[in-house]
Amino acid sequence: MINRKASPSIKDAVEFNLQLKPYEHFTLDNGVPVYCIDAGAQDVLQIEMVFYAGNWIEEKKNLAAVTNFMLKSGTGSRTAYQINEDFEYYGAYCNRACYNETAVITLSTLNKQLPFLLPVVAEMITDSVFPESELSIYKQNSKQRLSVNLKKSDFVAARLSDAYVYGENHPYGRYTNREDIDALETAEIKAFFQQYYVNGECVLFVSGKLPAGLQQQLNNAFGKLSLRKPSFSVNPIAVEPVTGKKYRIENDPDGVQGSIRIIRPFPNRHHPDFMKVMVLNTLFGGFFGSRLMSNIREDKGYTYGIHSYVQNHLQQSAWLISTEAGKDVCEATIEEVYREMKLLREEPIGAEELSLVRNYLMGTILGDLDGPFQIMGRWKNLLLNKLEENYFYESIQTIKTISAPELQELAKKYLVPDDFYELVVI
Repeated sequence: MINRKASPSIKDAVEFNLQLKPYEHFTLDNGVPVYCIDAGAQDVLQIEMVFYAGNWIEEKKNLAAVTNFMLKSGTGSRTAYQINEDFEYYGAYCNRACYNETAVITLSTLNKQLPFLLPVVAEMITDSVFPESELSIYKQNSKQRLSVNLKKSDFVAARLSDAYVYGENHPYGRYTNREDIDALETAEIKAFFQQYYVNGECVLFVSGKLPAGLQQQLNNAFGKLSLRKPSFSVNPIAVEPVTGKKYRIENDPDGVQGSIRIIRPFPNRHHPDFMKVMVLNTLFGGFFGSRLMSNIREDKGYTYGIHSYVQNHLQQSAWLISTEAGKDVCEATIEEVYREMKLLREEPIGAEELSLVRNYLMGTILGDLDGPFQIMGRWKNLLLNKLEENYFYESIQTIKTISAPELQELAKKYLVPDDFYELVVI
């Protein structure tokens, strides 16, 4: 019998033995791979169709994004209203998203509604017609949204910082202007759709409480289409960063706040330092108890929040510090960021602080494994980055064992102010 008078023992998160639930795998008749996580108590399902149809391969700015967005704008037999009505009627949600290398269609639904909804999704990826009227609405809304966003310092800073570190001609640094939106033509959208959706590379990620006969249902809906197995790779594009390192831009003469971005190139997940730098980044600016938050928010009061992170790109990547501060303290904020870099380079990290960071990271991973959708998110990240299962366990081992001297050496190698682009937009 449990002794209710005695407190349960408390374990640090680093003591947990975390396991990544393995996926199930099968292949449709056309060779498209399907990765599944069968878990959860409710009869709900999420299907993610990942196409290699991101802006990496587009020949005109915004072509990949508009094609992906307009997949719900009408087919040969359904109007945009009817498509949305189908999902609404069955209590389902169908979202689209376009990224750098990939574009995604996500269906979230009750299991019992799959027979009604899978044909709708199949029609979207084979028979979208991209009506001129819907494209006109898209252009109007996009230009209006862009006009509003360009008045915001954080939006401008995000665009420019990527352009500085990758170059404006690189997919990661490219951004859209009004004239790019106006230049979009229906014929180009249809050609892109035909090449990268109708005859494109695709992979499916399915998670939830998997129903009986799922493989047959997916095969009936998508297995006869002219989709192909993905190569999980794209042609490399050279990075052409700008030559200067410090930029001050006045976007709004009446603005009272500045958006600060401090960014440097950084290797992707295949680099041997990547896992270790995740620990260093967390300590530096990756969570609420980080050095940057403690100094610049809690001590100095310059900002409501400041964060650092490594961008989750499949190809090249970058290490970024991001914050908004009053324009009269922007320069002081940057000085404090560099001061924290200097302390990490010159002074060993204390055991208590390192233990806190270890437990925070382990707790974050534990939260990421809570539920089938989150578990599949972990697997999707590994598979799209062409990483093996052992990468997950090596990451955990790194968190548990990395030493203060190792972190100090990484700080000396990467947290060097001269290597960072520095941008303030007011």
